[in-house]
Amino acid sequence: MAERRNGAAEGLSRLSEWADTHLGLLRNLSTGMAVAGVLVLARSVRLTTKFTSASDIPVAFVEKNVKLRGKLHHITEKGLEVEHIPISIPFITSIQRKWQSKGLLLVRLAGVELAPGGMAWLQQELKPKQMIWFQLLGREDSALECLVLVNKGRFLSVCLNEEILRQGLGRTARIEGLHHDSHLYWKLHKRLLRAELKALKKNKGIWREESYSERIRDHISNNKFVQTLKQFANWLRG
Repeated sequence: MAERRNGAAEGLSRLSEWADTHLGLLRNLSTGMAVAGVLVLARSVRLTTKFTSASDIPVAFVEKNVKLRGKLHHITEKGLEVEHIPISIPFITSIQRKWQSKGLLLVRLAGVELAPGGMAWLQQELKPKQMIWFQLLGREDSALECLVLVNKGRFLSVCLNEEILRQGLGRTARIEGLHHDSHLYWKLHKRLLRAELKALKKNKGIWREESYSERIRDHISNNKFVQTLKQFANWLRG
């Protein structure tokens, strides 16, 4: 019995000596396992993943209307081309950059039908490489239907969807991606309608009423007799 206790004590002593000798290795191993655990967790919840196409974004993100951050690259007739900027975590982000692909997300202003001057206004108001926030409302093919927010100053942010309507440069439309009978749909739809109503009351943009002289001029120019005279005059010049 005494020999067994002495053998066990000797084994425990040797294990302790080995642990003391390789303490640095154990610390590095534990640190590595901890970092690996955080990395697996981060990837599992997709907090630090850079999305390069609409199909990359998890369904849960769209259903929960997650707000993402991005850098504006181009303004096109199809929508805003945005580079997604994910949450940055020291060490983890530098590792992820090695396997992240390149690509831009197509972001559309949900619930807004742009008027001809709408895109020109966006090009004037937004700066290249400007940071924006876009809240996911729906996804259709390769495009994302979003509320787009832009910081104006330190404590102020502007919703571009509402501002476009407030300037009279668009009309309210169906918010694609949201259920028509949902509380969120009607909450956002009312906000957009109120913005459009402000433009209508102030006769801004497409809601601007023509003056009396403009209406008379349009009436004359559309008159068939006047058009015939113009054609006859052009024929004489020819």
